[in-house]
Amino acid sequence: MRYRVFYRWIFVALCVLSVGLLEWPAGTRAQTLDGITGTVTGTVNTVTGIVGGTTTVLGDTGTLAPGSLDSLYSELDSISTSLVSAEVPSARVIGYADQIASDSYLSSLNLTIAGIAIAAASAEAAARGPLDGSPGDATSYISSLSINGVEVLIDGTVNQTVAIPGGQVVINEQQVLSDGTLVVNALHATVSGVADAVVASATAGPSGGSASAVQATTY
Repeated sequence: MRYRVFYRWIFVALCVLSVGLLEWPAGTRAQTLDGITGTVTGTVNTVTGIVGGTTTVLGDTGTLAPGSLDSLYSELDSISTSLVSAEVPSARVIGYADQIASDSYLSSLNLTIAGIAIAAASAEAAARGPLDGSPGDATSYISSLSINGVEVLIDGTVNQTVAIPGGQVVINEQQVLSDGTLVVNALHATVSGVADAVVASATAGPSGGSASAVQATTY
């Protein structure tokens, strides 16, 4: 696997997803409310966004099964909640006969977890994983990253780790699962027992494919 700047694929589907609990833009075509748990699930075509309790998922494709010759897309104009704001959070997964390709992207990121402000001009991740478990390719890129207003120098290594109060931020986080499936996150911030946030994530390989722009949980 290698770290490199990559150009975002052209998204061919634009889906606008909204969940009103956290000030999302208005209007999904199908929505259900579980009155017991307070979980709202909105679905537009193949795009699913979930806000349940303290977990927020933005620009999520869902999972594409291995061997499926299908595509899943998600793209929003922008999002703004008390936890995170970003422009064009988007994701894509494409299935081929022998591999899966996935990618995610967002710009103008502002994320606040446990009182720690994380900002970036853009973040991208992409994974291409063969279904036979042979080596694939994972890449990520973040521009103008800062934590609490202090610029972070990105050195280009895999799993670059930066300490933050009570936790850490991992840049270009990459993992190979036991079956060869690739998981790459442009940024993964954790504060022990308080918050966990992943920005620009892509998964591809024998376990299937998925991508999301932001997934954040506060405890």
